[in-house]
Amino acid sequence: MRIGLYPGTFDPVTHGHIDIVRRACSLVDKLVIGVAINRDKGPLFDLDERVEMVRSEVVPLGEPLGTEIIVHPFENLLIHCAKDVGAGVIIRGLRAVADFEYEFQMVGMNRSLDNSVETVFLMADAKNQAIASKLVKEIARLDGDVSKFVTPTVDAALQRKYGKV
Repeated sequence: MRIGLYPGTFDPVTHGHIDIVRRACSLVDKLVIGVAINRDKGPLFDLDERVEMVRSEVVPLGEPLGTEIIVHPFENLLIHCAKDVGAGVIIRGLRAVADFEYEFQMVGMNRSLDNSVETVFLMADAKNQAIASKLVKEIARLDGDVSKFVTPTVDAALQRKYGKV
């Protein structure tokens, strides 16, 4: 069984994340969405909210392809999380060259820690390349329309967080 791990903070989950999940499902039999606790980033949504948001938005995507999708919160090293869930591949999405520089460094460190886990990069679809959770939150906070970047459920959650509804 091919098991992949797609890690991220998912604060909030965007159309870009959903696109990567959908495409990753064609590469693996089981996809674990690793929701990072990452206290350093100071997420808008708490861990339980992010896990539930990811679960409701992405778990149904695997069914048509026969891919099992599970959501797994983690706070340890990514490479340790991969081992914990039995993943042989880490899935990462890339939007731009700047993403590649950071990811290239991470792959090198992860390979130094455990060279049995591969990393696969999926380029963001052109329509999703500008989407970043950080920007989505800023737009929502300043009363902008984020409906092009997130699902209606996530949009509503953002509106509630910012006291707009």
